[in-house]
Amino acid sequence: MADAAYPAAFDIEAQRAQIQRAQEETNKFVAEQHKLMAEAAKLAAEQLKMSAEAAKLGRDRALAPWQVALSGMAAGAAFFGAGAAFIKLLGA
Repeated sequence: MADAAYPAAFDIEAQRAQIQRAQEETNKFVAEQHKLMAEAAKLAAEQLKMSAEAAKLGRDRALAPWQVALSGMAAGAAFFGAGAAFIKLLGA
């Protein structure tokens, strides 16, 4: 009679061990998924940063000719003002 109870207890222990192994594998899988999701979020943030940097470079490239033109006009106005002051100084 004691032998009849022993296999049932052995089956319960085997099932318990199998359940624990399955839970450990599940926990390991979940941890790996969390790690992969964190890495994906980090890569998405980096991609967003790179996209913003590319957009800034595009704006800078589009505005560069205007910046050169305005700087040239400002330099011309400065030279004109300096020339006018020099002429006024010599003429006075």
